[in-house]
Amino acid sequence: MPWCNLEDGRRLWYEDQGEGPPLVLLHGWCMSSAVWRFQFETLGRTFRLIAPDLRGHGQSETSPEGYDFAGFSADVHELFLHLDVRDVLLAGWSLGVQVALLACARLRERLSGLALISGTPRFTSSDDFSHGLNAIEIAGMSVKVRRNPAKALEGFMADMFSNGERNDRDLDERIRLLLALIPLPDKQVAVQSLKALAEADMRGLLPTIDLPTLIINGDQDRICLPDASVYMARRIPASAHIVLSDCGHAPFLTHCNEFNDAITSFSRSIFEQGR
Repeated sequence: MPWCNLEDGRRLWYEDQGEGPPLVLLHGWCMSSAVWRFQFETLGRTFRLIAPDLRGHGQSETSPEGYDFAGFSADVHELFLHLDVRDVLLAGWSLGVQVALLACARLRERLSGLALISGTPRFTSSDDFSHGLNAIEIAGMSVKVRRNPAKALEGFMADMFSNGERNDRDLDERIRLLLALIPLPDKQVAVQSLKALAEADMRGLLPTIDLPTLIINGDQDRICLPDASVYMARRIPASAHIVLSDCGHAPFLTHCNEFNDAITSFSRSIFEQGR
């Protein structure tokens, strides 16, 4: 079974399928590796796909603490060492974007590039960053999680999609079944990781990224606002930016073909640059 035994005794679950250059996929808040199901169905002939469940999420074991970016990125670092993977395209979605940004420095020699999907360097808006959610709104999310995690996550998942984005009945059913596979994490995991999101500010890391970087977002994202992706694209030196029209927070689900094509083309461009 695909388990990574961590130094502190916990076990980290990960999926590992396909052949080709390694593509590591990091999920978002209260999600799991199951969210990448469409990619495992379609990209296995192009990439070796590796998708961990972050600590306390999915099948990975819990810990008393560490549901922050330092903890998440440390586990990703250990997974890389466990698998001894190199020339990896590291892709993070939503919360996974910030995990990838923080892990990048420790993993730099093992990476070929980054893909930052529907992300932000700062989830909370401030006087000098207007591209995040209002602190009051995030505090309200925290209250809802503490009261009823299942209901709060149901509302969060609804916000992931723009109006009309799931009008195709077959696609809607596939997404519904996929999301139903994702287990609800413990309340402490949801609360602490949301707190980490609310407090983190990784804007200072952006100019230090010296890897080819692909930024992908939907133009109707209500969770990590589209202007946050524009902000990252302007500050990461070697970045390319793709905006998907009529798309919300999960482009790899609702715009799967476009998303897969973008990742594949970007990976090929990295390979050609390195020849």
